[in-house]
Amino acid sequence: MKAAAFLFALCACTSLATHAGSFAGTTGGAASAGSSASSGSTSGDDKVVAVAREDAALFVASDGVIRGARLEAALRQLREHDPAARTASDLRLAQAILAR
Repeated sequence: MKAAAFLFALCACTSLATHAGSFAGTTGGAASAGSSASSGSTSGDDKVVAVAREDAALFVASDGVIRGARLEAALRQLREHDPAARTASDLRLAQAILAR
C-alpha cells in the first residue's frame, strides 16, 4: 500500500513539475530576474537552482527519499551564497526552490 501511495505521489509530482515550469516562466522568471540584479548573483548561479526544480519536486513528494544530483548542486549553491540557507533544512530549501 505504501508503494502504491509513493508511486502516486511520484507521478503526481512529475506532472506538477511539468506544469509548474510553465508557470515559473511567467511570473517567477520576472521575480528572479529582479532578485539576481539586486543580490549580485550571477546568471550561472540562478541556472543551477532553476534546473533543480524537478529534483526538488521529487524530493518534497518523496519526503526526502529521492535526492537528485541537480538538487544537491542547488543546495550547495544556495548554502554557499546565502547565510540563511546554511541553517535551513534540505526540505525547506527544496520547497523554496519550488516557490521561485
